[in-house]
Amino acid sequence: MNISRILGQTVATLSLAMFVHAAAHAAPAASNVASTASVSYRTAQVDGVKIFYREAGPKNAPTLLLLHGFPTSSQMFRNLIPLLADRYHVIAPDYPGYGQSDMPPMDKFTYSFDNLAKVIDKFTQTVGLSRYALYVQDYGAPIGYRLAAAHPERVTAIVVQNGNAYNEGLDNEFWAPVKTYWADKTAANADKLRPLLEIGGTKWQYTEGVRDVTRISPDAYTVDQAYLDRPGNKDIQIEMFYSYGTNPGHYPEWQAYFRKHQPPMLIAWGKNDKIFPAAGAHPYLRDLPKAELHLLDTGHFALEEDSAAIGALMRNFLGRTLKP
Repeated sequence: MNISRILGQTVATLSLAMFVHAAAHAAPAASNVASTASVSYRTAQVDGVKIFYREAGPKNAPTLLLLHGFPTSSQMFRNLIPLLADRYHVIAPDYPGYGQSDMPPMDKFTYSFDNLAKVIDKFTQTVGLSRYALYVQDYGAPIGYRLAAAHPERVTAIVVQNGNAYNEGLDNEFWAPVKTYWADKTAANADKLRPLLEIGGTKWQYTEGVRDVTRISPDAYTVDQAYLDRPGNKDIQIEMFYSYGTNPGHYPEWQAYFRKHQPPMLIAWGKNDKIFPAAGAHPYLRDLPKAELHLLDTGHFALEEDSAAIGALMRNFLGRTLKP
């Protein structure tokens, strides 16, 4: 794959009428909620590592655990949390090496999906979460699905937004050089991935496939890039690219979890995503025939453009699914 060429592709401009309609109808309620919800910014210690997290909403309400993607942090949920916090207890942590959490050096900490899932599992116990609904996106999916498969009794529902559990979603141009790196972990193959860690690659993740680029705050990708530019962080991200190759081997396990436990699932997917295209959304219905699938006319970080629509879908879905 020529990453430089992909970074220059033209963004999509069409919109789905149903989501414009949903967002328009959700906007008044969302505005009222956002005006009264407050977010706290906290830290917890997990095996000596500081984990930063955002928390909002009443602690006696059903809990939502929001798990972010790459290369961002819990800041990706900054617009969504106020839309939910009047009704739910919302917690969004940063993984080690991301956002405001500690970034231990690579010789002191294993940067892998297995280990990040273990840290987040311990984090949930540290902050007292015994049951929660999951929101997973991108890297949040393999982390969240490890938690769900290990502790199915804890997971009350799942909202998945552009996060894979099926091979169909990895058969596209974006993944070709990543798969080459999985097969041959050399510095030369790693270097082919490094443009994704520069501002052009970060901005591309936010703007590719959106309806209206003027709705995408430059603060979002600028903040993410500042974290990526910390000394040593790009090597961590290259290691995480390599570790992503362990995830497809878990797909049968996660699919078996879906079939056996039938967790209520809402799929809200940016259909123009070049990383996790809509081909990865449809297979969930094979194992979860009652899942709700909504394809949004936006890109990878769907919350940047469609937080009101997704918030409305979640309030409807969770209101029918979770007990007060």
